[in-house]
Amino acid sequence: MIEVERVSRDFGSFRAVDGISFSVEKGEIVGLLGPNGAGKTTTMRMITGFLYPSSGTIRIDGRELGENREAAKRKIGYMPESAPLYSDMIVADYLSFVAEIQGCAEVSRIDALAATCGITEVMHKNVGELSRGYRQRVGLAHALIHDPEILILDEPTSGLDPNQIIEVRRLIKEIGKTRTVIISTHILSEVEMLCDRVIIISSGKIVADSPTGELRERFGNRSSLRVQVAGATFDDFRNGAKAISGVAAVAAISGEQGLTAALLSVQGEADVRSAVFDLVKASGWSLREMVMERNSLEEVFRTLTAGGGES
Repeated sequence: MIEVERVSRDFGSFRAVDGISFSVEKGEIVGLLGPNGAGKTTTMRMITGFLYPSSGTIRIDGRELGENREAAKRKIGYMPESAPLYSDMIVADYLSFVAEIQGCAEVSRIDALAATCGITEVMHKNVGELSRGYRQRVGLAHALIHDPEILILDEPTSGLDPNQIIEVRRLIKEIGKTRTVIISTHILSEVEMLCDRVIIISSGKIVADSPTGELRERFGNRSSLRVQVAGATFDDFRNGAKAISGVAAVAAISGEQGLTAALLSVQGEADVRSAVFDLVKASGWSLREMVMERNSLEEVFRTLTAGGGES
């Protein structure tokens, strides 16, 4: 449905997006993840046709965007981070206006969309009177008014309170059942809840492209084991632990007074807990704590985007 091939975008001497390539199939919900300034919004604006690439090719449904810009735009619904709404218009009039421009002004279509987006109760209000959560929903209705096959959302829950975030996420999940969706965000929990796949961008380059469920396994290849032992010096414990297969490193950490506390970095899927227990028992020490901590998506994200700049 969407193909991005070796696409770059320059702003003067600054390269915001640097030779990225990826594709999104019909029915996928893909998270475009990265720190602020990584190039996410620039990428989305190129896909939607608002910006031209400096180089590379974008195809929508098999056709080059540059050659079929208007036809491609009819397949895409786009909601920017700050939805550009007319604050002095009543919601119903605003959606009717947008629908007329798009050539789909049937009243039944607008009413059904209002129900889907949960804005029926505010259709009589001025857009300027709405909370940010309702404004986001109106922006989503705007993006969906022409029934697009592709929905592109830039930071859809930015600035919302926790209850509004839950509602907007639920709505996106429901809408995503029948459409191809790309969501730009830097909120990791949002990616895990909504997306089938994650593309991580840092400094304009793609540093990871993986199904959400496999991201930690593919890029977060270490877990950690927190251990506290009585009766051992740190040097003695470290020397014994480093000899265990699967232990990559041993670092001293703060612990309870009188105990030796260490953090063991564990390679891959190795489970070294039994070996650590045997080491403590054979050495005549006393094991007071042993906790396995799997790498989180946050840790993977920090590792992959370390050094990413602002743009």
